[in-house]
Amino acid sequence: MGEHTTHTSTRLEDYALLSDMKTGPLVSREGSIDWLCLPRFDSPAVFSALLGEPEDGRWELRVVDGRVVDRHYERDTFVLHTTWETAEGRVVVTDVLPTDTATNSVVRRVRCERGRATIAHDLRIRFDYNRARPWTRTVSCPDGSEALLSVAGPDALLLSGPPMRIDDSWDTHSDYPGAVGDEEDGPADRLVDFHGAIADRLALTMTLDEGDEEAWTLTYLPSHYDLPAVPDPHQAIADTVEFWRQWAGHVDARHEYDERVMRSLLVLRALTDQETGGIVAAPTTSLPEEFGGSRNWDYRYTWLRDAALTIEVLIAHQYTKGALHWRNWLLRAVAGDPDDTQIMYGTAGERHLPERELDHLAGYEGSRPVRIGNGAVDQYQADVVGEVMIALAALREAGVEEDEFSWTLQRNLLTFVEHNLDRPDHGIWEMRGPKDWFTHGRAMMFAAFDQGVKAVDQYGLPGPVDQWRMRRDQLRDEVLSRGFNEELGSFTQTYHNDEVDASLLHLPVTGIVAPDDERMLGTVRKIEHDLLDEAGFVHRYRTDLGIDGLEGGEYSFMICSFWLVEQYARSGRIGDAEDLVERLSRCANDLGLFSEEYDSSSQRLAGNYPQAFSHIGFIRAVDAIARARGTR
Repeated sequence: MGEHTTHTSTRLEDYALLSDMKTGPLVSREGSIDWLCLPRFDSPAVFSALLGEPEDGRWELRVVDGRVVDRHYERDTFVLHTTWETAEGRVVVTDVLPTDTATNSVVRRVRCERGRATIAHDLRIRFDYNRARPWTRTVSCPDGSEALLSVAGPDALLLSGPPMRIDDSWDTHSDYPGAVGDEEDGPADRLVDFHGAIADRLALTMTLDEGDEEAWTLTYLPSHYDLPAVPDPHQAIADTVEFWRQWAGHVDARHEYDERVMRSLLVLRALTDQETGGIVAAPTTSLPEEFGGSRNWDYRYTWLRDAALTIEVLIAHQYTKGALHWRNWLLRAVAGDPDDTQIMYGTAGERHLPERELDHLAGYEGSRPVRIGNGAVDQYQADVVGEVMIALAALREAGVEEDEFSWTLQRNLLTFVEHNLDRPDHGIWEMRGPKDWFTHGRAMMFAAFDQGVKAVDQYGLPGPVDQWRMRRDQLRDEVLSRGFNEELGSFTQTYHNDEVDASLLHLPVTGIVAPDDERMLGTVRKIEHDLLDEAGFVHRYRTDLGIDGLEGGEYSFMICSFWLVEQYARSGRIGDAEDLVERLSRCANDLGLFSEEYDSSSQRLAGNYPQAFSHIGFIRAVDAIARARGTR
């Protein structure tokens, strides 16, 4: 494990997600927005304190001498309410990203509900991951009000609300020392004049009495655009509540775990670009798989696998409209030569996602390097087309008819599989070591052809069904002979080693083996023996063997543990499934958010956060239990 720095990062479980389905900032329990990318999920961050220090950009809004006594999302929304109490009063801060505006805005409303309280702002705008500091000046908005405009290169942020001040007295090498910026402060604090200044930090303190309410709106715009109309904060909050609740009303989450399932479904919606339909794996980059380690990756892109699994759970909960939105994204992203198919794309279908390192950021818990872009974009992963074909088959079975373009796409994807039949791959986990024939990937290739055969046989769609049937049967025989070790009584990670991999828990989904088949049960026993941590949670594979080409280790992977729940439920071990899913559900934070991984020894969330994969796994796990119980 890597060495930790003296700086202690805010625990991931203390962060809440906000979303306007364009971007996904994280706000801490103590009121600091420490991560915000604008205008998209995968754009450069204007607040990067999550991956370094406060000086790397943040917007803290706190109550002086107060403590947080409650925080919660308004039901079925991403409108966050945080309640602070002091010796003299109580304040509620509401944070929201309006969903119905053409711009990206963050609205922060403060209401004093009892007594008196003083609030304090610490706003440090740092464009391009703190590689560009803005010039800030006073401007007149279209409605005649004054606001602060911060500009650096192509980007600008417009701050409206009670005016903040430049704090020249602030020491840039230390944290925010206290409340500054009101009328009683010394001459070092000054209003931004018309001509502007480089504003390292904007600050404000304000005392509110019972019944007082104030709001601030931070709006992104390209710096060459005219100033936009600033949304009315109160109307924006009301409209956003209505938007999320209308969406939730279209989703079936009647379930023993209904509130938690609904929250997970909402997270998946929150991570979907509302314009393009691209679904990001997470809104963050470089949150480590091991604190202090170097396994830090950028997840702000659309993986075909993750998106396909998202579509499956949305369809299972009666939301075919969102699934169709993603299918249309897929048609655009993968259009062209099938041999050019990638495992991931930008949210609008971009193909070029070069991996770079940001050496100036210290990293979360000192975990370096901080990476943007993802080199795995160039990998071949054999399972991806199978995942996509299963998802599109589920959409077809839900009653959404194929059009000529969508079915042609699927035929092209099967052509891509045929062209790569003899090609070793990197596996589902994006290993950077030697390529091999991974059993899970080969089984997913079987599933791809199996879904093609079923589409012809059951829906009358055109295609070379005899050729696909032959390929399917060859792959079934290959996986069952080369991917299963008779001596171990278990399927193996690859055709050339005797290790197990948590992806093998997904084999029954392909249809190549039943969940209660003895070969599958033997695989489960070996996974339980080799891959469980001290809490009984599942690792992806054994990292200590060095087969992935990476240094260091990692914690248990949330979706793998949920896959074990699903396997237990489908093979008759319902009690074990219920026990494990209940323990896993307690790994979510108080707002119902899961990260990528969980460190059982420190009982901390780890990895990119919140993670679509983990929420998908949770939904699938509890659905499997409900089906086994006959309650769904």
